[in-house]
Amino acid sequence: MEAVTQQIPLEHFLALSAILFSLGIYGVLTRRNAVLILMSVELMLNAASINMVAFAAYASPELFTGMIFAIFIITVAAAEVGLALAIILRVYRNRGTANVDEVSDLKW
Repeated sequence: MEAVTQQIPLEHFLALSAILFSLGIYGVLTRRNAVLILMSVELMLNAASINMVAFAAYASPELFTGMIFAIFIITVAAAEVGLALAIILRVYRNRGTANVDEVSDLKW
């Protein structure tokens, strides 16, 4: 007897990705803390990664192009987080705040 495998519909992945991306946009537009804005950007990048992997799994499961793009997105996100956190930490040490409204100009 053969086991029947069912695949999750593509629309579910797209809905999840749209919700995550929308939450990321909302976080970027409404938050004032630089760390929370950075977390929202990461949420948006994760939504893009979910889209890449989902489309790759449904369009051509034998090719790994979507997964390779997702790995590139994860790599860029890691580099972006490292650099952004270093900048935020430096600004916080110099200015005493991570609020983007109070640190809008970077004049010393």
